[in-house]
Amino acid sequence: MNILVLNCGSSSLKFQLIATDLERIANNKDARLAHGQIERIGGAGIVTLIADGKTSHRSATPVRDTKSAVETVVRWIASETSGIDEIKSLADIHAIGHRVVHGGERFRQSVLITEEVLCGIEDCIELAPLHNPANIKGILAAREIFGGIPQAAVFDTAFHQTLPEKAYLYALPYQLYRRHKIRRYGFHGTSHRYVAYRYRTILNLPREQVNVITLHLGNGCSIAAIKGGNSIDTSMGLTPLEGLVMGTRSGDLDAAIIEFISSKEGLTVQEVETLLNTQSGLLGISGLTNDMRELLAEANESGDRRARLAIEIFCYRASKYIGSYLAAMNGAEAIVFTGGIGENSAEIRRLICERLSWLGIELDAQLNESFTGGREGVIGADAARLKVYVIPTNEELLIARDTARLIGESKPSG
Repeated sequence: MNILVLNCGSSSLKFQLIATDLERIANNKDARLAHGQIERIGGAGIVTLIADGKTSHRSATPVRDTKSAVETVVRWIASETSGIDEIKSLADIHAIGHRVVHGGERFRQSVLITEEVLCGIEDCIELAPLHNPANIKGILAAREIFGGIPQAAVFDTAFHQTLPEKAYLYALPYQLYRRHKIRRYGFHGTSHRYVAYRYRTILNLPREQVNVITLHLGNGCSIAAIKGGNSIDTSMGLTPLEGLVMGTRSGDLDAAIIEFISSKEGLTVQEVETLLNTQSGLLGISGLTNDMRELLAEANESGDRRARLAIEIFCYRASKYIGSYLAAMNGAEAIVFTGGIGENSAEIRRLICERLSWLGIELDAQLNESFTGGREGVIGADAARLKVYVIPTNEELLIARDTARLIGESKPSG
């Protein structure tokens, strides 16, 4: 089955085309046929289209809207230019899987998209006003282009719906939760779920024996405590702003700071929220960039003090969260790093782990330095009590698998 996975943003589209036949999927390899992205939708679009192991296409092309972006991708996939042997026409794409950011309390797992489901996603717009409308545009565009082929929604929040009340409720008047569903939802759920799955596959464990802490470190960052295979706590909250220091997001802060900044800087609450989401984090502290690679280069090569400070705060916050989640879980078997930073930065992994040596965490320095570019496995010292892994995430593969599974479940048996 060939499944097109779409991740639609307000001005961007990322995609992967994945073949989900069992022989390919079994080894977690060779499933991806193509991938790419279109940026600056609504203007002079930047189009990147790559057929894995075959061809690539890059261009600057005006892209009017999300539908035009999806049409651009599909037209290229089905063309001779792409060189994708498995796709000759639209009929060779059998289903669409969508990343949907917020499912609220209604969606606890991935679902096939119906009119009722679409209405449910719309109902969650107030919880994710920047993301869910873009996800809906992608769903409607695919419907127009492909007609009635199956589409599935895979929610960022679904994996964290196993959080207990003590973890997801804020210490606010309880009626605010009842009226407005103000609570911790958590995000990056597909990533945390995928690396937990890979961990148990590597160790050949049943799901209920998976007790790990997973760190998704990229421009957006989150950490999850996974006990018995279920997420029992996570750092992001009602929105992705809470938790770890991120590329441009502040992470945890005193809520009174919002009013303080508003009065001192003459900003509206909405303007302060924008500042916390887009001008803070690594960018805000360093004053240079939100790219960890550039910060490490500045700190190590030129000795820039604020670049080093941004790195230290980033790692300090992550270390504190690991310690608190070990307490919440009453211990774990492993820590797993994933995401662009987690998979590729040996220095960041070292700085986070060195504060936790008293917990029995110790890296093998040589192994740690060697793990970049998609390598998967253990980077902890043999004698360490708590193991440390690097497992590259693959959210698109998980979305494709869920889509294929849902289609299989929906077909009548016999």
